[in-house]
Order: sequence, then structure tokens, then C-alpha cells
Amino acid sequence: MSARRVVVVGGGLAGVSAALTLADAGAEVTLLERRQRLGGLTWSFQRNGLSFDNGQHVFLRCCTAYLRFLDRIGARHAVHLQSRLDIPVLSPDGTRASITRGSLRAPLHLAPALARYRHLTVGERLRLAWPAFALSRLNPEDPWLDTVTFGSWLSRHGQSDVAIDRLWNLIALPTLNVQASEASLALAVKVFRTGLLDQADAGDVGWSNVPLTVLHGEYAGRALERSGVEIVLGARVQRVSEQADGGFEVVTDERSYSADAVVVTTPPEVAQRILPEGVLPPELGLGQSPIVNVHLVLDRPVTDLPLAAVVSSPIQFFFDRTASSGLRSGQCLSISLSAADDYIAQSSSQLVGTFFAALQALLPVARTARLIDGVVTRERAATFRATPGTAARRPRSRTSRPGLFLAGAWCDTGWPATMEGAVLSGESAAHAIAEDAARSTLQLERVAP
Repeated sequence: MSARRVVVVGGGLAGVSAALTLADAGAEVTLLERRQRLGGLTWSFQRNGLSFDNGQHVFLRCCTAYLRFLDRIGARHAVHLQSRLDIPVLSPDGTRASITRGSLRAPLHLAPALARYRHLTVGERLRLAWPAFALSRLNPEDPWLDTVTFGSWLSRHGQSDVAIDRLWNLIALPTLNVQASEASLALAVKVFRTGLLDQADAGDVGWSNVPLTVLHGEYAGRALERSGVEIVLGARVQRVSEQADGGFEVVTDERSYSADAVVVTTPPEVAQRILPEGVLPPELGLGQSPIVNVHLVLDRPVTDLPLAAVVSSPIQFFFDRTASSGLRSGQCLSISLSAADDYIAQSSSQLVGTFFAALQALLPVARTARLIDGVVTRERAATFRATPGTAARRPRSRTSRPGLFLAGAWCDTGWPATMEGAVLSGESAAHAIAEDAARSTLQLERVAP
């Protein structure tokens, strides 16, 4: 790509991905981030000498764009990826099962685990085959799928409320950030087909072994600097304006930047405010869905599980974050609550009390543990609300203004709001800019004397 001046607004995964892809293509890139750090909605903070992530941002082996991103920033060694999908599923009554892949080919690789899934009756387990087979035959790009909910579709395919709650929601909640009863069938099909049904190893789970600010902030920052990207932190963008002679002006509180092309990777409400009028509709109608995390620092280890899903309890998932937090004795468990509408307004003391009691009800050893500290993190607008009708409202990377592009997990990536979608959106915007530059160069060559 011939050298072009590109400004990327936003230093989350979409912005960093776009900036690196553009720099690799030969563009002159400036990245503007309003915070004093990179990483966007994936971040961590220090309290009493320990590091806590704002959420448990896991990925799957099928998240190939995100894995490429980790390779690109030199951080692949800083994450753990299961060699084989294994999610223990616990209940306060002592019942334990697991979602584990076997040696059979997809989609039969999950059949042995589901046949032994003790949180459902034998009859409910037998009825799992019908929707699993039907899901594998649906195309997530079929517009009709975005008109109905995943929950209603499951009910029509023989799934009881108990089966939806104790199995299907274990996957739907953390990936779609809404209950199956609210979720778009189109996005559910994308998750279940790509993550579980199409390839046997696609659902192997990965997570960071280091604080997220290290993974997506420090590693990304060094990669950007090596690539020659100008990083400006603390740069609050006020507006993106079109210039009369072509190009754009990006105005911050401190100064303005001229650019041939701009990629805006901010949350949708910020993008609506800073973009030229008419680029986005006044109301996107994507909604917001919150995530809450309750981090419990205990005086002793209470489980040897790195992660677990939970049924019949307020706890949805917990993760052992002892090593990444820097804790040297005891244990740090982080409880992740997706679609956390019922919890977002509760006080930190209420949430810590509720979930420490729930952990003690779940794990007998926890009843002898002393709570050293409890920390609550909230993301009120963690994701868009993945309900029916959102597909038509999610904007594509190209806008109506040549040279002006959008990126972010809320854009039209085919994925729900995930790290994979964020990275894909950044790559898509960067590739579109490179294509436009190549087309412009070719046209100039054709008219040159």
C-alpha cells in the first residue's frame, strides 16, 4: 500500500488490530486513546498489591483472528489454551458433571459427555440430540434466524426450561451476554456451530495467565512502537470532520490531526457523538448488557479447578486467578456474572456477601476459609444486547463517507460482542483502507501520461 496517513480512534482490541494491520501494509498510523492505557474494555487494576481483571475474557480455539493477534503482539506464550475442552459443571447439592470433548469426530465429540451429564434427567439428555443436530444444519447468515429467540427455538425442539437453564445457558450467557430466552437465534447458531459443532477442537477454552493490562496493553504497546505507530494516550477526540479538499481532521482536546483515512473504534455512543452527521443513525437500537465480576481473596485454597461452571446457584462461572493476581498464599477466585442486570445496581458489600455465601454453599472447603478481601468490577455497557433484530442494525466497516471506517465488536462481524469480533473488525477496516489505496494507485497509473 502506498503511504497513507491514517488515524485510528480508540486503543482497544479493534483499534490496536487495525493499527498493526495498517502499519504492516505501509501506512503512517497514529492511534488516539482517551485513557492512559491500551486495551479498551479488557483491563486490570491494582488493589492492596494484587492485580484484578475487570472481567474474565476467555477465548476459544476457533477464535483464529484473536490468536493471530496474540502472535502479532508477541503474547501467545502469556495465555493458556486447553489441549482438550473440559468445563467442570458443579452444583451446591454435590452433583458434578463436565462438558468435555471426546475422541469422536464433530459433532459427536460431545455425545459421551452429554450422555453422562448428571444435571439433567436421562430423558432430557436423550432429547439433546435433536436440537444439536438441527443447529449444525442452520446457517447463521439466514435473515430469518435473527427474528426469533434461541430460547423459543430450543423449546420447539423439545428442550425443557431446566435443560435450557442447566446446559444451553452455560454457553449462551457468557458468549451472548443475554439469556437464551432473549438471544437472537442467528448469533446463537454462530456460537454453537463455530464454537462447538463444526470442529471437534473448536471449543477448547483459553485465558490469560497475566493481567489483561499486561496482555492487551503492554504487549500491544510494544508491538505498536516496533511497527512505527504513533501512540497518543490521554487523547479525547471531540470530533472527526471532513475536509473540503478531501481527507479528514480529527480534533482532540489538545490538538488536531490530518488524515487521508480514519478508523473509529470507540463504543457506539461515542462514535455517534464524534462522527459527522448522518454516518450513524441517531439511535442504533443495539442496547447494552452488563457484566459484573466478584473477586474473592481467601486465606486458603478451596478448589483445584482452574475454572468451573455452576448450576442451581447465583454463581455462573468461577475462575482461579491466584497466579495472575500475584497472590502468594491463599486463593483468588473470580466469579463472572454475564447478563448481570439483577446485580449491576447492588452495592459491592451486598455482592461480596451474596457470592461468598454462594461459594461456601458450593465448595465445602470454602466454609472453613476466611475472606481476606472482596472486590467488585462492573461494566454497565459491556456488550450490545444480542437480541433478535440486531443483525440489521450493526454497521459495516465501510461508511457512506469514503475514507471513514468503523470497527469494534458492536459492528457487523458475524460474531457476538467478543474479542474475536473486535479483532476481526479492526482487520476488516484496515484491509478496506488498503484496498482503496491500491485501487486509487491503479487508477492514477492508468491515467498517467
